[in-house]
Amino acid sequence: MARNRRSPDSRTTTVDSGTAELRPDRDHPEAWTLLVDGAPQSHVDLGNPARLDFPYQRRLGHLVDLAAPPGRPLRVVHLGGGALTLARYTAHTRPRSTQQVVEADTALTAFVRAELPWDRAWRIRVRGADAREALAKAPEASADLIIADVFAGARTPAHLTSAEFLAEARRVLAPGGWYAANLTDGGTLAFLRGQVATVLAAFAEAALAADLAVLRGRRFGNAVLVAADTPLPVAELTRRVATDPHAGRVEHGAALGDFAAGAAVVTDATAAPSPPPPPRTFDDA
Repeated sequence: MARNRRSPDSRTTTVDSGTAELRPDRDHPEAWTLLVDGAPQSHVDLGNPARLDFPYQRRLGHLVDLAAPPGRPLRVVHLGGGALTLARYTAHTRPRSTQQVVEADTALTAFVRAELPWDRAWRIRVRGADAREALAKAPEASADLIIADVFAGARTPAHLTSAEFLAEARRVLAPGGWYAANLTDGGTLAFLRGQVATVLAAFAEAALAADLAVLRGRRFGNAVLVAADTPLPVAELTRRVATDPHAGRVEHGAALGDFAAGAAVVTDATAAPSPPPPPRTFDDA
């Protein structure tokens, strides 16, 4: 991981999970990248919260756009806060949305709140807690969208990858609600295939969006997995992902089933964290 490219204008602090750095975006004067121990976590443009820079954040943004008719408020639970990029995006594009952000690293939240404050009028509540424990306390059928984007040391914690965790997410989702997760993998993609198998066992519909190089195991990277018990707008999601600045691919239906073929459903007893990124993954961050 890169720790030697720090900008002289960057802001750093020690947080619960390591060293947090806010690095300015030279092309956008009000934009910042949040890194934790050298790993890029979020990108935020204070001047334009609707601008999503990271490819995986754009794909999650497409899901926010497609989860309901334009402008309709959503009830969103964000598991993992970072710089609150998706919460800001949702508040900006869907006014009056009610959002709960769960971030275990309270020092990181305090750093972001101080350096990158968000509009006080937005209905965003941030809670310092473990994501699964917070989800277990959430009311039944209280969310239209759950976004899981939790990393500890650049890895998704094991207890957020199991069928039991997804059962809790389903309990919290309202009828017609969507579950979305940002995941990372590479090589044989054993972790990602297991996550797809687990989601397909829990929900009626699912789709996976990622760079083609990631889907073929040629590069370590992000993949966004979305699931629901109602039909997903796969055609429109596919169009949007394919026309992004960093174009990707969407797998769905039989192709997604083939992708996960042979993978076992992950349970609490068998769960493991996502694989660590290869050395030097973030050297150009």
